[in-house]
Amino acid sequence: MLPFCGWHERQVFLLATGRFLISSHSMNIRNVAIIAHVDHGKTTLVDALLRQSETHLNKESAGQDLIMDSNELERERGITIFSKNAAIQWKETKINIIDTPGHADFGGEVERILTMADGCLLLVDAKEGPMPQTRFVLKKALEKKLKVIVVVNKIDKPDARCDVVVDKTLDLFIELGADEHMLDFPVIYASAKNGKAGLTVDLGAMENITPIFDAIVEHIPQPSGDPAASLQMLATTISGDNFKGRIAVGRVYNGVIRRGQDVMHINRAGEMKKYRLVSLMTFLGLERIEADEVAAGDIAAIAGIADIQIGETIADVNTPVALPLLDIEEPTVKVTFLVNDSPFAGQEGEYSTSRQIRERLYRELETDTALRVEDTSQEAGQTGWVVSGRGELHLAIFIERLRREGYEFQVSRPQVIDREIDNVRMTPFERLIIEVPDEHSGAVIQKLGSRHGEMQEMRTENGITYMEFVVPTRGLFGYRNEFLTDTRGLGIMHSTFYRYQKDSAPWRERENGSLVAHQTGVTTLFGLVAAQDRGQLFLGPAVQVYKGQVVGQHSRSNDLSVNVCKEKELSNMRSKGDGATEHFNTPRVMGLEDALEYIGDDELVEVTPKNIRIRKMVLDENEERRKRALGLKK
Repeated sequence: MLPFCGWHERQVFLLATGRFLISSHSMNIRNVAIIAHVDHGKTTLVDALLRQSETHLNKESAGQDLIMDSNELERERGITIFSKNAAIQWKETKINIIDTPGHADFGGEVERILTMADGCLLLVDAKEGPMPQTRFVLKKALEKKLKVIVVVNKIDKPDARCDVVVDKTLDLFIELGADEHMLDFPVIYASAKNGKAGLTVDLGAMENITPIFDAIVEHIPQPSGDPAASLQMLATTISGDNFKGRIAVGRVYNGVIRRGQDVMHINRAGEMKKYRLVSLMTFLGLERIEADEVAAGDIAAIAGIADIQIGETIADVNTPVALPLLDIEEPTVKVTFLVNDSPFAGQEGEYSTSRQIRERLYRELETDTALRVEDTSQEAGQTGWVVSGRGELHLAIFIERLRREGYEFQVSRPQVIDREIDNVRMTPFERLIIEVPDEHSGAVIQKLGSRHGEMQEMRTENGITYMEFVVPTRGLFGYRNEFLTDTRGLGIMHSTFYRYQKDSAPWRERENGSLVAHQTGVTTLFGLVAAQDRGQLFLGPAVQVYKGQVVGQHSRSNDLSVNVCKEKELSNMRSKGDGATEHFNTPRVMGLEDALEYIGDDELVEVTPKNIRIRKMVLDENEERRKRALGLKK
């Protein structure tokens, strides 16, 4: 047995042996979620907390920045997509840190994770103040009556305005309906990048991140729960392990869970089934460590229940009582996944069959509660799946992950999910916050007006115009690129789901048609130069294309077939200067999100590990005409 010693010495022993033999009965615990808008320094702050605590990090993590953003996509985009847990030891207190996504499209993650917390750190930028995504997550935290500590980050910025930001944060609390107790929130000023924090704005007087630890211990309440009561644990995250199988992570609300004990699994339908745990783990730093037992208030990871789902209860065998199911908001946007049937099908992806794609889509449902998948039959006997999510970004991230895993498929144009409410067809609307230089505000107002947007608020400060709109979710499809063009890249826009309401105004279809490849082959500079006067091209020379592939955007409303593979004929009458004056415009490179925003109802995005292509649903132009003619006759 491990002799009696301090927690710091116990950590060294645990890391050396790989076993966690200490009970959490007498531990002082705090469960804290971190809330922040995208790019306000949330992950950087967690790094500073981990490094300055007594927590031991493994060699890989110790040499990294942004330790919590372990996913490749998170590092590339600079945002948190997947929630993660870390356990920090501060003196005699164990602090479970829960990193939450800052984007509303990943609200399914946020709502689950907040059920494990007793309080939260609200991180706001010292210049920008609380932003729309902050509003979304903070609203969820206040609904759960969590104690909030406000951390004003990036005070080292030359244009920081801490007093104004604190006042704006107070206004946001009032607007979200916080009570008097919640309005009396402590404020900490910090520079997470420098690993410093303090109770005043003076950066020179700050030494380390200790004031944040002290505030957590002082203001965040200890978790409620009775270790002597019957066991109750709620699964909030599911992951897989090659040796242990499905691992469920969640908070122990009551009782004590022990390694190897028999437990009762209560599913969403209320059905009960008895299992024996094969593994019990808790968190130490960023690692999951084997434990003998975990008591009420702490966060545990268990293995041994093959069919456990997110939101289900693990209870005592003799007195099983289910915890309330997690209520997740419904998805608002959907796309159709199809097996790739283009001329290049099967050449670039490792997994491309309907069985492999279907298996992967349904496997995602085990870990993403905000996603929905439904089988559907397409024309010509082709199998498809309707995949619904919380927004364009939610679905785009999922598609990108599949692509990087080696999957090859096609997706249709994103569509909003309408609802029948009181026999009236309702569509989802977004609350859109715009921040642009004053000279570009007119173009933004004009474009959003044409997309059925209604302005709610407008003000100008120091040459910057701040606007708030309520706009249909459909109206934001394809707007991001237009917004960046109209504002010369200087505009900032953020949106969150507002509500379902009626949208009676008619919608115009896409104003520009597509330039479609006339034949299969390799693009040539000669063919591209001849076609570029017809619109904007998406491809450069020496790119393999097939007949029916979209190679550009037409300057007019109709589609146009162009021969971008055309070669220049040789002749003996060529003058010395021929070809010297030809100029090829830089093509517009279409990424995944750009392609999803661009395509029309008769087009698809072909997604492979190597390429993103846009194509017509019917590749042959003559066949498409025959189908249209038959449709008109019917």
